Amino acid sequence: MAVLKLYGRSLATCTRRVATVLHELKVPFELIAYLEHQPFGQIPYIDDNGFELYESRAICRYLVATYGPTSSLIPTEPKAHALFEQAASVELNNFEPYASKAGFELFKAKMYNMTVDKTVLDTNLVILEKKLEAYDAILGKQRYLAGETLTLADLFHLPYGPLATSGENDIMNKWPNVSRWYNELIVRPSWLAYNGADKVKTTLTY
Repeated sequence: MAVLKLYGRSLATCTRRVATVLHELKVPFELIAYLEHQPFGQIPYIDDNGFELYESRAICRYLVATYGPTSSLIPTEPKAHALFEQAASVELNNFEPYASKAGFELFKAKMYNMTVDKTVLDTNLVILEKKLEAYDAILGKQRYLAGETLTLADLFHLPYGPLATSGENDIMNKWPNVSRWYNELIVRPSWLAYNGADKVKTTLTY
């Protein structure tokens, strides 16, 4: 059987999001820097034995449906599934828009010694702080965003969480419940396994 191909840039956040889920599911894959088959010229996308798919969240959902249908990453029980979709919507609308903008400003300063746009950084950190205060209330009642079991909704916060909390900014550790949840995510073997090499095959054991 052909090894799944993940096309993307090694430092790209959404590429690492997909790679994390691949490692979580223990799916062998090959990382290739290439753009041709994505109509918008964006990454990542995958080629799974001839089936091509782009958009990182869609890819992650496909991977779970195909390679981990019995895993808890996307619950199948109707109420649990609804709570998962709710949590996934929370991440998409209340976390990524602000964590990604703040994280990019911190990333470009650290990696490329570029000037930080303080207005963009400060504006998005202020909004993110308010959002994470609500997260803390949710996570004070349950272990993960959708309940007591890890789902894709939690993993979707990687890798923008670490970007937004880099340097002197420690926003992900400001609230106790968010800090507990976040620090559990960033030590998962699936997150740590990704090294950005051009040729990668997962060999994780859990």
